[in-house]
Amino acid sequence: MSAHDRDVAIGIDIGGTGIKGASVNVRTGTLISDRIKIPTPRGARPGDVIDAVTELFDSLAHDDIADAPLGVAFPAVVKHGVTMSAANVSDEWIGLGAEKLFEDALSRDISFLNDADAAGLAELRFGAARDADGVTLMTTLGTGIGTAILCDGILVPNVELGHIELDGHDAETVSSNAAREREGLSWEDWAQRLQRYYSACEVYLSPDLIVVGGGVSKHHQNFLPLLDLTAEIVPAQLRNNAGILGAAARASEMHPAYV
Repeated sequence: MSAHDRDVAIGIDIGGTGIKGASVNVRTGTLISDRIKIPTPRGARPGDVIDAVTELFDSLAHDDIADAPLGVAFPAVVKHGVTMSAANVSDEWIGLGAEKLFEDALSRDISFLNDADAAGLAELRFGAARDADGVTLMTTLGTGIGTAILCDGILVPNVELGHIELDGHDAETVSSNAAREREGLSWEDWAQRLQRYYSACEVYLSPDLIVVGGGVSKHHQNFLPLLDLTAEIVPAQLRNNAGILGAAARASEMHPAYV
């Protein structure tokens, strides 16, 4: 499949422990290359991460797809190409013109976005929210709680609902999957905390659909049936590939001239 086929884009998903990438058919939402994963450099400082992404991209960008659109998902609030926060990466990213640094290193335009937003776009285009009308809240339960809001197919970027206050605590510090593991909570006890969290989200947003992602979503049968919410709540479908797929999909929309 050639990069001149409009269905091809490359997605790279940067996390605190690993950096993943693949080439993607953005029409079908499938990977058309092996998924490559390399460790995130210790400390996740900007120069080291950019070098690692360049190495990964060089492994992906073979001659037939070298000019395909490239999307990069990053664990931070991203405004106008600037990383305004840093989740499980160095604080040196805060206030950095990261998009331009990646573009200079890779010698190409990229589409640069928040990692939870990328996951939300992937579920919207190819997964659990594909046919959803109205407001969808995408959440990823992991080290923290990542969130994305989609309304009738449009992404509202950089929504950080994992940080709402619950009983005097930052919600993700008591309701994330990391909190469940750290405290040795049973599924039932954790579900009580999730009930409190998602009920608060319903007060703020009145979503029509809630999609639950993160690695723990593969155990969704242990906790989702315990929740009593107004909105339908369903497990994400794309799991570990969501960031790659969403980044690639956004890139194909933002930089169609490459293909």
